[in-house]
Amino acid sequence: MSASPAMSCAMKHFSAECPSRVLFDQIADKWSILVLAVLDGGPLRFNAIKRQIEGVTQKALTQCLRRLERNGIIERRVLPLSPVAVEYEITPLGRTLQPPFKALYAWTMSNLGEVEEARQRFDGRLAA
Repeated sequence: MSASPAMSCAMKHFSAECPSRVLFDQIADKWSILVLAVLDGGPLRFNAIKRQIEGVTQKALTQCLRRLERNGIIERRVLPLSPVAVEYEITPLGRTLQPPFKALYAWTMSNLGEVEEARQRFDGRLAA
């Protein structure tokens, strides 16, 4: 009997073959976190998502949405309008990511000043 992927990963400690590494990469990248934050309020169409995330390209957003959909984090729904429209919504599985992402956001906001000070100290040492 072979071990489950989760057990194999636990035994290998961040092994390159561990499927969790791919999942971490796909849900914890900057665009995914921002897309999930934007979709927290409810379903939105592609352009509405794109307007709320400054700097994301159409290609990067399309790839991000596809990855999130493939992983069951968001759902893509075709709307029978003329012309046809598509909207995206967080799935129940995706909603389970909201508490840790909100905690990460809260940590970021409460520690941003201290992080900025650390960056300035570091950059000052490099410049000296």
